[in-house]
Amino acid sequence: MEDTNQTLKDVQKRVDEYISQFKEGYFSPLALMARLSEETGELAREINHYYGEKPKKATEKENTVEEEVGDMIFVLACLANSLDFDLSDSFEQSMQKFETRDKNRWTKKEEEEKNGN
Repeated sequence: MEDTNQTLKDVQKRVDEYISQFKEGYFSPLALMARLSEETGELAREINHYYGEKPKKATEKENTVEEEVGDMIFVLACLANSLDFDLSDSFEQSMQKFETRDKNRWTKKEEEEKNGN
């Protein structure tokens, strides 16, 4: 198993090295979006099996939530590579948005402790 402390840049590079060995290259952005939707559905199914009310059938393959999230990361890296943007930059932009827009949306733990809750 590879180093599990990979940066998003490392992930994108590894995915690109994998995809680059095939003549077909990256799928179109629309096809990748469809694939991401498919993987999202598979993740939802696994979460429903593990945490919901729908147990797996005896004939169903044993997948894990972790495996499905990994598949989604792979497809997101394919999308970012095919559109030539950096996932690290995307994540940074998203975190800045959450850290400013939503900074007072929920009760912070230290505020709760001050109020005796």
